[in-house]
Amino acid sequence: MKIISSIEELRDQLRGQLRTAFVPTMGNLHEGHLSLMRLARRHGDPVVASIFVNRLQFGPNEDFDKYPRTFQDDVKKLEKEGVYVLFAPTEKDMYPEPQEYRVRPPDGLGNTLEGEFRPGFFEGVCTVVTKLFSCVQPRVAVFGKKDYQQLMIVRNMARQFALPTEIIGAETFRAEDGLALSSRNGYLSDTERAEAPALFQSLNQVAGEMRAGHRDPLALEHGAMEGLAARGWKPDYISIRKRIDLQAPTSADLERGEPLVVLAAAKLGSTRLIDNLEI
Repeated sequence: MKIISSIEELRDQLRGQLRTAFVPTMGNLHEGHLSLMRLARRHGDPVVASIFVNRLQFGPNEDFDKYPRTFQDDVKKLEKEGVYVLFAPTEKDMYPEPQEYRVRPPDGLGNTLEGEFRPGFFEGVCTVVTKLFSCVQPRVAVFGKKDYQQLMIVRNMARQFALPTEIIGAETFRAEDGLALSSRNGYLSDTERAEAPALFQSLNQVAGEMRAGHRDPLALEHGAMEGLAARGWKPDYISIRKRIDLQAPTSADLERGEPLVVLAAAKLGSTRLIDNLEI
């Protein structure tokens, strides 16, 4: 595996490649990330991964400086997966001058759910993904469904800008107890880790009620948030939305069986976890 930090060297290395499959990451890789590499291989060749902790998507009170960086371990894992190139730019490589040009998603999609609680987050994501796509020029790129809203925003962005990159969504990789794998799980204490699957259990309960014909999403959302709060969580949201645009479903949407997804974000101790489940 070649490890490259320079954009120009990366372009030289990939010149002439027409089927590149790309998996962007921020490192601290776990089995969920590695499953994305395997999916990428089924859709293209060579497989290129990136590791870059993107400052633009961290708010002023978020964990940019303490975000876990495990580069040497990450390299070993990617080598075992047969990744062809690891693009690992420094901040100076990616942002040699202040990144004054930004890509901002539409307010209706970018300022709801995660965007409401993390202002500017999706602008940072869209900006760095656009730049990474420019560097790698992949035919396909793989993103995990755990970050459901991010996947939708990137997919819509690629479509509206007519980018020559197909966005592939990978199913959420879970531990045996249902907890979605996340780099931030490493912040959990043993006690918190034992409690963490309750978030997915809440989503399953909400989804089950909706599948059984419940027609009051707000009541379900409120009840699920109260249930988590009673267990010591601090929920930001549990929200039932339409898959197509992440807007709240109307009565008419529910009557005609519009495909839905329930999304959640909640703090357990000092660790903020997100998850979702399609209905």
